[in-house]
Amino acid sequence: MVVPKIVRIGVLTSGGDGPGLNPCIRAVTRTAISKGLEVMGIKRGYTGLINGEFVPFDARSVGGILGKGGTILGTTRLPEFDGLRYQRQAIRVLNQHSVDGLVVIGGNGSLNGVLALHKLGYPAIGVPGTIDNDVGGTDIAVGVDTALNTVLDAIDKIKDTASSHQRAFLIEVMGRDCGYLALMSGIAGGAEMILIPEVATPLAAVAEALTNAYMRGKTHGIVVVAEGYRPGTQAVLQYLEERKEELGFHMRVTVLGHVQRGGAPSAYDRILGTRLGAAAVTGLLEGKSGHVVGLLGGQVAYTPLEEAVARLRPIDERLYSLAHIMEV
Repeated sequence: MVVPKIVRIGVLTSGGDGPGLNPCIRAVTRTAISKGLEVMGIKRGYTGLINGEFVPFDARSVGGILGKGGTILGTTRLPEFDGLRYQRQAIRVLNQHSVDGLVVIGGNGSLNGVLALHKLGYPAIGVPGTIDNDVGGTDIAVGVDTALNTVLDAIDKIKDTASSHQRAFLIEVMGRDCGYLALMSGIAGGAEMILIPEVATPLAAVAEALTNAYMRGKTHGIVVVAEGYRPGTQAVLQYLEERKEELGFHMRVTVLGHVQRGGAPSAYDRILGTRLGAAAVTGLLEGKSGHVVGLLGGQVAYTPLEEAVARLRPIDERLYSLAHIMEV
């Protein structure tokens, strides 16, 4: 296979933001420069790409960002990028700016864009950056560790006030299609029940779990709910409120929301973003266009995007079973 000569690369962040994106941008930039390449930062994701929002980057452009949350490049969602017209426009703009290869940091939607560009013959590679941890081709995505620790900190604090007032809390966390954050934070935070999109848990089972916790003498009840769980947090609350005399606990709801996306990246996310960002540049130069670079078994690995984005990364059923044991 003939590998196209790459002299200048572009880097963008797309989709939902999260901690660790800046270390990844930094690693892409400095690794590329160390290999004699020029770097263009692309503002506001695929939207900025279409609009030609390109900024030349040097080593100092990414100085001081290692510990900053969010992304200095900004990000947007552009569902229209699924269309061939936008994909061709993107390649046209990249060629007009003499950019020979592209690194995209983002989740499933963003990585599907990378695959589309690759299929049209443009060198592009992806780095998984999503707090949902639903991307294939990696055991953990950039941003997950920090978000998980943010959720865990909130659970610990809510448990303190819940115990003081003999209350039960529904704590809603992010995870529209994947319950990873809910599952892992629920285990680490000692939740009485965890509700995730992948498992159809009846409302009666939630009421039973809280009632049993009350009768066992617990001073609090914690239910972690992924936002994608159906019928949803408010439906759970309504069901439990109608049975509050049976439960024993007074119910409260806390929706953590976008606080989970913010904050300085953890040491793990800084190192992970650095490793994957550097490997993305190396992969482009080695002709691994159309791949996602991830961490598998502790080692950097390249997985074809057709495989990685074919389906959402499933939860570990063994961990879900472990959560049930710990709920007793």
